[in-house]
Amino acid sequence: MNAPAHSVDSVRHTDRLWEATEQLRAAIDDLKFLKLLGEGTLPLDAFRTYIEQDQLYLAGYAKALSLLASKAPDARTAAFWATSAASAVEEATLHESLLSSDALPRSDSRPEHSPACLGYVSYLIAAAATEPYPVAAAAILPCFWIYADVAVRLAVAAQEVLRKNPEHPYARWVATYDSDEFRDVVDGARVLVDEAADQATEGQREQMFQAFRVATRYESMFWDTALHPTPWPVTA
Repeated sequence: MNAPAHSVDSVRHTDRLWEATEQLRAAIDDLKFLKLLGEGTLPLDAFRTYIEQDQLYLAGYAKALSLLASKAPDARTAAFWATSAASAVEEATLHESLLSSDALPRSDSRPEHSPACLGYVSYLIAAAATEPYPVAAAAILPCFWIYADVAVRLAVAAQEVLRKNPEHPYARWVATYDSDEFRDVVDGARVLVDEAADQATEGQREQMFQAFRVATRYESMFWDTALHPTPWPVTA
């Protein structure tokens, strides 16, 4: 989908959101999970855990995107978010094919949301359902943007891994997100958030910063817990 038109001032609102989360994003770049993923040396069970959690996450993310589409200010914007919701469902289906292949260790247990995964999707769904449209759109954006940003840096290492092993599942996964098509979607999402900020009140713009920051924190927690799980407390 082509990015909608947008009149841009000297500094885009989404640039301000990005700059406000610089330290959080630097911490994401330093995550051991992502470093090992790019090198192709992440333990197979950790990668399976990540893919299982991401499949659960995508189901919730699709709901949040659908809710956001229902609150969109016009049909063009609604179509973008609705298409993104459908893409999230399709992406979850691709995850299932990877989980059922011989590329990853088998597991007989039924995947359950980790605390980080459930917290993240619950936050996004709640934001999409209850917050003003500009705030909800800001909460949705980090998943698009940070994935694409991380993939750019992982892609170089992934290409080397693919050169040695063309079937390596980690490198193939990274390559999916390091694509012009995915970056076009990210650009489109940014434009819509910029447009939302243009129409928002000053108070809503402040809330957009908080929403973007919270979602960015969840992005970090989500990735990290694949390698460093935080199990649910066990009660009698």
